[in-house]
Amino acid sequence: MLQRSADAPQEISAADWLNRLNRYRGARLYRSLWEVAVTVVPFAIFWGLAYASLSVSWVLTLFLLIPAAGFMVRIFMIQHDCGHGTFFKKRASNDWLGRVLGVLTLTPYDVWQRSHSIHHATTGNLDHRGTGDIRTLTVREYAALPWYGKLNYRLYRHPLVLFGLGPAYVFLLQHRLPLGYFRSGWRFWVSSMATNAGIAVLLGAIAWFGGIEALFFVHLPIVVLAATIGVWLFYVQHQFEDTHWRQGNDWNVHEAGLEGSSHFDLPPVLRWMTANIGMHHVHHLSSRIPFYRLPEVLRDYPELREVRTITLVDSLKCAKLKLWDEDRERLITFREYEEGAAAA
Repeated sequence: MLQRSADAPQEISAADWLNRLNRYRGARLYRSLWEVAVTVVPFAIFWGLAYASLSVSWVLTLFLLIPAAGFMVRIFMIQHDCGHGTFFKKRASNDWLGRVLGVLTLTPYDVWQRSHSIHHATTGNLDHRGTGDIRTLTVREYAALPWYGKLNYRLYRHPLVLFGLGPAYVFLLQHRLPLGYFRSGWRFWVSSMATNAGIAVLLGAIAWFGGIEALFFVHLPIVVLAATIGVWLFYVQHQFEDTHWRQGNDWNVHEAGLEGSSHFDLPPVLRWMTANIGMHHVHHLSSRIPFYRLPEVLRDYPELREVRTITLVDSLKCAKLKLWDEDRERLITFREYEEGAAAA
């Protein structure tokens, strides 16, 4: 499933790679403003075309919703870079742009930023799971569950839930309250409530000027489709066969970033639309690199192209992976687990 060349950078430690990549850090103001323009303006155009097409053809509307959702994904990626403080040099500029975009993406910026920073700090750590990641059990943990616990986990990991109901639930409902942050301070509540207020104004304006059809047949479908795409991207970035999970002193944040994050090698158009997020192993090594500078890293260090590489076709197989096998150090399917349990 995964490809890794013999001359991949095995001899260079992840920490050494981090030092090499430091020179790519730093935002370029005009490039950042350009990226905002070529993302938000086309999104507005496709949104308007989808709305105008409602009176022409439902098929045409569905066709136009797809690129609109793609640009919504790209808006979220800009918000993502703001959360890492990489889109502008000043932190306040990053934060306020992220908060504004959070109204469009239905994501309270400060809450998401906190959760995502925990994800980066604990990725691949078996001792610290459950915040900002997809729930993943080990074989032993799953085997120890009662039947209803196994059923619950199987339902959670089912593609219809994980990529169907799940994204809609997270972005439409879960993001409305900062669950899990009750003791973390007022800032997260303000972020959630301010985002909710902004969303209410936005949705109210859409319904007022465009009618209920614009809200339910254009904007919300775009959001849900974009959420589904985003969850799939996040899944593939860490849920592949020979990903990296360790615990205790065996875990290292830099090694986990390099070995536990995929290089999702997408076609050029999809790579641009997803703001190079498929170069996730480089992003986890140095999260302060703006997304528009990630291709420079692979250009200057071609050996990084073959680390944890997975293609679009290969990624479809990842949906079958459910459990981390501690003995074989890879993700396995439920069928593999059952075969192993029967043999034992």
